[in-house]
Amino acid sequence: MREFKFSVIAAFAAAMALSGCATTGTGTQGPLASSDNVAAVAPGPERDLTPQEKKAIVDAVAPSLRDPNSAKYRWAKFPVVVTDDSVNYCSVVDAKSPFAAYDGKQAYIIEAKVVGNHVTSAVMGLIAGGKDAAIVAKMCAKYGLDPNKSS
Repeated sequence: MREFKFSVIAAFAAAMALSGCATTGTGTQGPLASSDNVAAVAPGPERDLTPQEKKAIVDAVAPSLRDPNSAKYRWAKFPVVVTDDSVNYCSVVDAKSPFAAYDGKQAYIIEAKVVGNHVTSAVMGLIAGGKDAAIVAKMCAKYGLDPNKSS
């Protein structure tokens, strides 16, 4: 019962955080932005992330994990051409969470800063495992992304 209450509270807290947050900057919407002005990701060629780009993403995700050194990342493809200075990126990591119910596969969304079509840094948006991973997947879907398409 206690785990159920925590799950409900976590889902409620995530919903409250997502309902009123918007990023500011050069007109791009970050991972915690309101869904009212979200444009779908344009289909186009995709590529694998470089080792440097993966490191930038790991640096954003790792603080949310209990044992980041044992984490196993799966990587989604990244657009070849990026027209904004930041984009959302969704994927999954198999890791230990600070909350035992979330151990294992955890979906996440980050906002990646992009310079010259390459990720230079990233900021965590949301990470969740267990049945709450669906919250992240739903958020990713608003941007035309799917964390479950990672390999």
